[in-house]
Amino acid sequence: MTTGSRSIAQPRRRSLGQRNRRRLTLTFKVALAVAIVFFALFPVAYVVSAALNPLNTLVNAGLIPTRASFENFERLFTSPFHPWPRWIVNSVIVASLTSIIVVTLTSVAAYSFSRFRYRGRRAGLIALVLVQLFPNMLAIVALFLLLQAIGSVVPQLGLNSLGGLILIYSGGALGFNTWLMKAYFDTVPYDLDESALVDGATHIQVFRHVVLPLVRPILAVIGILSFIAAYSDFLLPRVLLTSTESYTLAVGMTLFIRGQYTQEWGVFAAAALVGAVPIMITFLALQRQLIGGLARGGVKG
Repeated sequence: MTTGSRSIAQPRRRSLGQRNRRRLTLTFKVALAVAIVFFALFPVAYVVSAALNPLNTLVNAGLIPTRASFENFERLFTSPFHPWPRWIVNSVIVASLTSIIVVTLTSVAAYSFSRFRYRGRRAGLIALVLVQLFPNMLAIVALFLLLQAIGSVVPQLGLNSLGGLILIYSGGALGFNTWLMKAYFDTVPYDLDESALVDGATHIQVFRHVVLPLVRPILAVIGILSFIAAYSDFLLPRVLLTSTESYTLAVGMTLFIRGQYTQEWGVFAAAALVGAVPIMITFLALQRQLIGGLARGGVKG
């Protein structure tokens, strides 16, 4: 009886020990998730608090404002000294056109590198990598002089123009994005191309009607990344744009706090919150292509 009771008790102890370990593991995961969410959302909560604080300052400001109001948002849209609506329109124009140009050019280049074999193909791929090895800051002087020369012929693409900024962003984003898109194009079976060509389709028709529908997730990824990079960049617009009316959002927002670090933080926080709306809209517009394509890829894998 003693031996039998021990043999029954041992599995129970093991089961109890496994259950306790699972509970501890689950508790640790939940605590870690809560800590990560708190760490990620605390800055957002502080920005929201500063935007709703009518005192328009960070001095003695708490996480929960005592007299919350939308006064800072009203000042943001009605201030005659800071054309903030114009800045956000400029940023949306630059980011949207940049993302469209980058997606278009990189998809064509990636299709060429992925599907065709020709002289100079390998050298072209290596050149794209070498260009990306140098930091963008090293090229600021060259870009400034380049736009200055172009502006003497085409003012719409010169200094202090949104067209010149779009030109620089589009050219600078081709290298890495072409490699990224080419790797995705390589996963599409070439048998589909051959079948379409046998049926009489041209390479342009194969690219448009066969390959592009299958690579929509990477198109969405590059579109989102290009939009965010151009929309939130500060350095190039600060160097290439000189007039207040042509400023983008990132450059214009610095005017709220330049030289008066405790007087305009509320308006600055309100501008940051409203300025994030175009990025959210872009992501929501493209998430069906992105998440749906990744889910299909995961199921397929």
